[in-house]
Amino acid sequence: MKHKFSSIDKLIKSNFKVFECPLTDKLLAENGDTDLVIFVKNNVGEFFYIDSPLPHPSTNLSVHSLPLKKTASICKNEEISKLIALLSEYGLLVLLNESGEPIGYLHFSSVLKELYDSYQYLEAYFDTILDTIDTSVCVIDEQETVEIWTKEAEKIFSISHQEIIGKKIIDYFDVNNLEMLKTLKNGKPFYRHQHQPRSDLFVLVNNNPIRLKQKIIGVVSVDTDITSQIRLNQELFNSIRKVQHLEQEVTKLKPANDPFQGIKGSSQEIARTIEMSKKAAATNATILILGESGVGKELIAKAIHDSRESAGAPYIPINCGAIPPSLFESELFGYEKGAFSGAINTGKKGKLELAQGGTLFLDEIGDMPLDLQVKLLRVLQDKRFYPVGGTKQIEADFRVIAATNRELIDLVKQGKFREDLYYRLNVITIKVPPLRERKNDVIELVHHFLYEFSIRYNKPIQVISQKLIQDFLHNDWPGNIRELRNSIERLVVFSTDEMISTNEHVHLSDDSGPSIVTDNSTFTDTLSTLQDELEKYEHKVICQMLLNENGNRLSTAKRLGISRTTLYNRMKKLGIM
Repeated sequence: MKHKFSSIDKLIKSNFKVFECPLTDKLLAENGDTDLVIFVKNNVGEFFYIDSPLPHPSTNLSVHSLPLKKTASICKNEEISKLIALLSEYGLLVLLNESGEPIGYLHFSSVLKELYDSYQYLEAYFDTILDTIDTSVCVIDEQETVEIWTKEAEKIFSISHQEIIGKKIIDYFDVNNLEMLKTLKNGKPFYRHQHQPRSDLFVLVNNNPIRLKQKIIGVVSVDTDITSQIRLNQELFNSIRKVQHLEQEVTKLKPANDPFQGIKGSSQEIARTIEMSKKAAATNATILILGESGVGKELIAKAIHDSRESAGAPYIPINCGAIPPSLFESELFGYEKGAFSGAINTGKKGKLELAQGGTLFLDEIGDMPLDLQVKLLRVLQDKRFYPVGGTKQIEADFRVIAATNRELIDLVKQGKFREDLYYRLNVITIKVPPLRERKNDVIELVHHFLYEFSIRYNKPIQVISQKLIQDFLHNDWPGNIRELRNSIERLVVFSTDEMISTNEHVHLSDDSGPSIVTDNSTFTDTLSTLQDELEKYEHKVICQMLLNENGNRLSTAKRLGISRTTLYNRMKKLGIM
């Protein structure tokens, strides 16, 4: 919010008069007025003012008896900071218009009062905002002293406002857990960083440095309590795990009748896509599937095929962007023996002929060569085609599903895709949402892939940390479901026990997403002894398991595979009790 400082025009005083040097007693007597402020301008353009009340004109005025004090002049449109700097030096300031003519003056006292009023105005807004927001806000100055501590901060951290204000933040928190000190030092903000200040508390932290004239003078830290969300996510994760386990068992006993069952997710976004796909599958119309790379366009296409074609009907996919243009025609239409140099003597059936009685899936249709688009259009129109080098027409009895991650209408405008083919394909359009628009499905997909790869690699993963789940939920996933699936596979491959935590071989970032982390990257020069590191990890595992079991120590001991007595002893030693 901008400061509520009045316009300079409102503060300009006009009870003044300017005299050119020399100022005589007679001139002053004729023009003097006790209510006027008299300015004198010398021959080099400097201004002076009479620094005392003028006596009544009837008295004998003497210019030499009146004190003259030097001041400065400045254009009224100058920045307020320059005006205040000159006022603090001279106390009185002559204001000039654009032509350099005096139009009035500013007095330090009136500007000071206006500044104070503006300060009170802002303070009222500021205090009300802090009393109204329901998040924890902590502000420290450059000396690490706590300047602001809101009611929600009192509630989350169990430290009162009266107790902490004016004290060093390091007196109340472990310096190693204070990310805001790092921001104070390096000036780097960070957002949505999950932090666990206590074993029973999870918060999301946003830190931002406060800068004044390029200097860091403090840090603002905003914490949001997400403990309930973490617990709900964990309960949802456990429920999904049980449901999917039951689904796997049911699938073994009874084959699935719904071809769309393999498309995971229960969000409204994917539900709408599946519903539209089912309606499209009830027809023989050509279908165009749109969506970013990795969203599962081929899964949708295969489900539509299985839904509307009879058992055993061919499903022939062809990636239009993976076949060299020189081979595309023979791959699509097939060829007769001797059709060209290097051709197989017996000839070869093309994808169109192999798809007879079934579905031809044209993936990445936007990458199809322009000259072949004409021939494909003719096939779709005439329902027949010639193999390369052939003289006998073949009937084209198949359904077409096309897919692309590009905007075909833009390619049409650029002349890279035929308009008539676009409208021939665009009978029914199905848009598959990206993963960032269906975040409610992330947990279900994580567990689905976790279960899949646990079985494949024979690694019984039981727990994935809530920190990693939160990171997954907040990541944008530019590679969509494919990227998420690959990330889970890496986690499972590199896992060494039944729990996957945030620092194991995958890290997330807003720019690049998940990536491999080498073993050496997890070690730094600040590592303590092996025993200390093991105890830190043990502390983390026990706290996480206690959270998963809602504080039930007997259940926690069973999940950890130790006795309750052992758990009590370890908690006591590690300072968890």
